[in-house]
Amino acid sequence: MKKIYSLLVIALVLSSCGEQKPTSVAAIISAGDLKELTAKKKEITAKLEAINIDLEALNAAISEKDSVKKLPLITTIKAKEEVFKHFLEIQGNVKTKQNILIYPETAGILKTIFVKEGQKVSKGQLLATIDDGGLSNQVAQLEATTQLAKTTFERQNRLWDQKIGSEIQFLQAKANYVAQNNSLKQLKSQLAKSSIKAPFSGVIDDVIKESGSVVAPGMGSEIFRIVNLNNMYVEAEVPERYITSVQKNKEVKVEFPVLNTTINSTIRQVGSFINPNNRSFKIEVPVANKSGNIKPNLTAKLQINDYTNESSILIPQSIISENANGEQFVYIIKNKTINNEATAERHVIKTGKTQGNFIEILSDFPIGTEIIEEGARSVNNGQSVKVINK
Repeated sequence: MKKIYSLLVIALVLSSCGEQKPTSVAAIISAGDLKELTAKKKEITAKLEAINIDLEALNAAISEKDSVKKLPLITTIKAKEEVFKHFLEIQGNVKTKQNILIYPETAGILKTIFVKEGQKVSKGQLLATIDDGGLSNQVAQLEATTQLAKTTFERQNRLWDQKIGSEIQFLQAKANYVAQNNSLKQLKSQLAKSSIKAPFSGVIDDVIKESGSVVAPGMGSEIFRIVNLNNMYVEAEVPERYITSVQKNKEVKVEFPVLNTTINSTIRQVGSFINPNNRSFKIEVPVANKSGNIKPNLTAKLQINDYTNESSILIPQSIISENANGEQFVYIIKNKTINNEATAERHVIKTGKTQGNFIEILSDFPIGTEIIEEGARSVNNGQSVKVINK
């Protein structure tokens, strides 16, 4: 009986195990029962919803307890008054008023040249001579007759003072002397034209003719080019809209790109004539040339101080944005805390002249206002930010 009872118990256990439904997902999928698959899906979905609710509650609690917030990092600059100088940039050419070609004043053969190219000469120095064609001999003869006329006049003058002789003799002697003297001066003047002298101190830039050449007054008979590099200036044309701001004695920075040199100067002369072709007027800016490297026709860049504001506010142009209405604005910060957290606020501005990377603020802008610099393009109005100025 005991054996039979044991066999029955074992059979019942085996029977109950064979009738138990599968519980794992794999088993249910293997069984392929639709009701069981749907039921298992509902069970798992309910568990996922419960888990998501718990996760949201945990995130909210963590956010409240976490003291480190993920705020946009920005830097700021403070609005302050400073001197703003605007410079008008134009291009000009170097010139000199003492850069001329020397022509002969009389016809003849170029007899002797006393200078060479590159030689420095002084004002009045003899540069060359032209064959005078016997004019010097005529001067010598006329000097002798003039001297005789002078002696005769002086004697007649003494006799006339003593009431000796006739008045007509005195007047004839005087007229003869005056005529002879005037003829001598005129002949000497003509003879002087055969000697070519330097009209000013400078450098012989070019010797154009050679000894033995036949020369005559007029174009095509240039003998020398003489240049004075000490009195140089830059000539430039300025648009007429700057006629009120570009005035005599204004500061000018003169840059010579080829020489990599900059010279400070002032405007020496402002033209009184507006060129109708390009609506501009001329200015002259003197430049010192101690080194002698500045040559005529060299290109120069002028920076003319045409506007100055002693108490302006300047900001970088890169931080300015524009809205749909065409208004320019920047972001400033408000309500800054001890933790350097603040609120970004949009501030509409009006701007003036620019110089380099900076622009002048014309609208009312409180001194000391902190303006967002780095990060200005990535913040929104009313957004919380963190200031990380060094």
